[in-house]
Amino acid sequence: MIEIIFWMASGFLTCTLFASLFEWTLHRYIMHRPVGKLFTYPFERHALTHHRIFKADPSYHLIREADKWTIPMAWWNGPVLIAVGLIPFALVAWLAGHWSLLAGAALACVAYYGAYEYLHWCMHLPRKRYVERSGIFFRLNGHHLLHHRYMNRNFNVVFPLADLCLGTLLLRSKVHFKQAEGPSVPNVQPKWKKETPTTSVGSRANGPLERAFDYDATSKN
Repeated sequence: MIEIIFWMASGFLTCTLFASLFEWTLHRYIMHRPVGKLFTYPFERHALTHHRIFKADPSYHLIREADKWTIPMAWWNGPVLIAVGLIPFALVAWLAGHWSLLAGAALACVAYYGAYEYLHWCMHLPRKRYVERSGIFFRLNGHHLLHHRYMNRNFNVVFPLADLCLGTLLLRSKVHFKQAEGPSVPNVQPKWKKETPTTSVGSRANGPLERAFDYDATSKN
């Protein structure tokens, strides 16, 4: 029994780390660029449709009810992605002779995909749900908001470990922009602000000044 628990836990933890990389790779190389001329469905569905409707401005949150079903993936995407993601774990479990490793990995894979769909839904269609009041969601929401501003950054939605390790993590915008606002949306503007130009007697107007300010990550718009 202890051995089964060990292998299940090993599969679960390893697959959770792997899922971050899997999500990052899928998002960057398949959902944001066409794969050849025949397999363009993920690119068209995500980059051309989802990102056209949901930007980083107030349209980050659903405006037209008809666009609601462009938030989640198609129903069949989940089983396909989970099956593909489990292939290496099935191989390792077969070679090691411990199928409980595959069981733990499958549990992690299903949980990760479910978290992706639910969090992504709440980000674009906020309803003051319990999860939306958590600090983790608050930060992940800002992380994803920046992805809608910079589509070559912040590819993870659930667990940004791959973004951190692979150099695509962005914590704040590079420039000021009109961003989405709400109780679960952090301020992702740069840590500097432009001062209003002033004019003094005998001198010309001062140019815009950039001054650093402290940002409290727990503050909400």
